[in-house]
Amino acid sequence: MEALEAVAIGAAGVVAGGMNAVVGSGTLVTFPTLLAFGYPPVVANVSNNIGLVPGSMSAAYGYRRELRGQRGRILRFAVASLIGGLTGSLLLLKLPESAFDAVLPALILTACVLVLLQPRLNRWLSNRKRGPRHKDGGVPVWCGVLGTGVYGGYFGAAQGVLMMGIFGAFLDEDLQRLNAVKNVLGSVVNGVAAVVFIIVADVSWAAAAVVATGATIGGLIGARIGRKLSPTVLRGIIVAVGLTASVAVIVR
Repeated sequence: MEALEAVAIGAAGVVAGGMNAVVGSGTLVTFPTLLAFGYPPVVANVSNNIGLVPGSMSAAYGYRRELRGQRGRILRFAVASLIGGLTGSLLLLKLPESAFDAVLPALILTACVLVLLQPRLNRWLSNRKRGPRHKDGGVPVWCGVLGTGVYGGYFGAAQGVLMMGIFGAFLDEDLQRLNAVKNVLGSVVNGVAAVVFIIVADVSWAAAAVVATGATIGGLIGARIGRKLSPTVLRGIIVAVGLTASVAVIVR
């Protein structure tokens, strides 16, 4: 790997790590960068996924204060993310990329709408007098996390937008605390997918290492910035990134 290539990929990793910490969609930065330097699509996707794992973990660490008191919620959803990430990574090795590209813009735009409507939806849900067993959204949210994990293991761009859309629509919780959970679940999805890819796929370890270094730095920086954002600003960033992601996927 030449110096210019390493610098460019590393910088993309920093940006991606920061984006993933705040909202997600960092793959839309690193994946095209790897393609631009001539990496085959599947190799770029796999190497990018492995490289972003440390960034997701550093972002989760940066949000450790917001994770307090959410152990049960995290464990419950982590099971769905684990199953989803494993399924998605296996699908990547079997299905054409066009299979998910066809529905991705609609998924992201739906998530954006859910994020925008979060306050109104939370008020509506609270008026329904949900019982304790629906504290974390029940089966619908668990299945939503599962589906997001499948997509995340397959490709991953805007995984965070989709997850925050689901959380924001059904959980009456502070947006920053939900973002903290999102970062942990993203680590689970990327981590299990990375294990599968290491075992059965071709990996460019040089590219993965450079992305990992940049993403780790970016994850810490992004968490520091993201934790200071108001719910309104954070919601606006999520929607803006989601709309950009939709356009990027459509024209890709």
